[in-house]
Amino acid sequence: MRAITLAEPDDFDGWRDAARSLAAAGVPPEDVVWPGAGNPTDLFAATADTMVPTGPAFAVPRAFIDLAKKAVLHRDPERFALLYTLLARIRVQPGAIEDHADPLLRRLEHLAQEVRKDIHKMRAFLRFREVDEDGVARFVAWFEPEHHIVRANAGFFLDRFSSMRWSILTPELSLHWDGETLAEGPGAAKSDAPDGDPIEEVWKTYYASIFNPARLKIGMMLKEMPRKYWKNMPETALVPGLIAGAQARESGMMATAQTKRDIGDNIDAAWAALRGEAAGCTRCSLYGPATQTVFGEGPVDASLMFVGEQPGDQEDLAGKPFVGPAGQVFDRALAAAGIERAGVYVTNAVKHFKFEPRGKRRIHAKPDAGEIDACRWWIEQEQLLVRPKVTVALGATAARSLFGRVVTIGKERGRALTLPGGGEAWITVHPSYLLRIPDRAQADAEYALFVEDLQRVGERVA
Repeated sequence: MRAITLAEPDDFDGWRDAARSLAAAGVPPEDVVWPGAGNPTDLFAATADTMVPTGPAFAVPRAFIDLAKKAVLHRDPERFALLYTLLARIRVQPGAIEDHADPLLRRLEHLAQEVRKDIHKMRAFLRFREVDEDGVARFVAWFEPEHHIVRANAGFFLDRFSSMRWSILTPELSLHWDGETLAEGPGAAKSDAPDGDPIEEVWKTYYASIFNPARLKIGMMLKEMPRKYWKNMPETALVPGLIAGAQARESGMMATAQTKRDIGDNIDAAWAALRGEAAGCTRCSLYGPATQTVFGEGPVDASLMFVGEQPGDQEDLAGKPFVGPAGQVFDRALAAAGIERAGVYVTNAVKHFKFEPRGKRRIHAKPDAGEIDACRWWIEQEQLLVRPKVTVALGATAARSLFGRVVTIGKERGRALTLPGGGEAWITVHPSYLLRIPDRAQADAEYALFVEDLQRVGERVA
């Protein structure tokens, strides 16, 4: 018998190295004891000699590696042994990874599926709450995963919240990001996390305003958002009351149009609360030198939303989007396309003016990826409130904000696209691009193409 020691319960690399050596040496699965498989000793000790023999290297299908990386994160104590059994089988029968009727493969695929669901739930249901650390904001979240997914999910939160200082506390371990370094800490208790902060009032106002009793499906909601996550999410504190009053609210919606006006008032209040919260945004460093937050404006029931890059010098001073030179080109093009500016919602991917001082002038500077990602939360909330039929990205920065990735305007321009969260989107140039073209003939031609783009968009919402 060979007892294998791994450093951590999610130690895929350690399992892979040990399994590869064991399989290469021809050690049968029944002669190996893996961590968690009923062994009375602590096999997750930090140091140990596994005494694994060596053998010639061999290749395995990529599908097996992908499966193993997920299944290793499950809490099933037999996961390591099951994976090694499948590995030994694949060495003799490479096609075994394709036999989805095999009970062993089906069990491992089920483990991997449950891990993927847990990863998704952590991303969807984790809520940060702001705390003050010696005058510096830190955002702390509590989450109770079902499986060993915390390290595997770290990259997602680093990419999404790279400009924030945050901590994620779980019973097993904690993650801490200071803006430069990710550190691990010991597990925590629920009492170590803050109970709430002022941002939660915005969440509650927003959630109540968009709750539609006519579309309520309690069974489906509980399947997608189990009750165990409700206690960590501020908006779900409202769910029992909203469910209790759903039938009465639905009857009211069917009986009178006044309810529609009431809902509109709620959305207006939610937008005003969101705008007020954004006014104090410190999610990235741009708030420091900027004059103020420049939030979106326009009807909250607009069918058409335009997203630009960031406010410019004049927008920063006025507190309104698209009022400078680029805004004048934008207004002229909208009129040429037959679209009323007053009927559309206009906002920016980044809410603060980023600039470089040149004497008394402030020269526009392009936002970086971290600043764009830091502001995505506000764009997402604006989209959820306005729910436009079509969203138009004006320039590459806006497109990156909406799609969460780098987008090439020349490749995607002129056709309908689907946003990651649903909804139709179009991509075109930013009006400021037209101002930077030195050749008059070329500028006129590009302006005409811009107007054509707006006309196509207008036809989509007509």
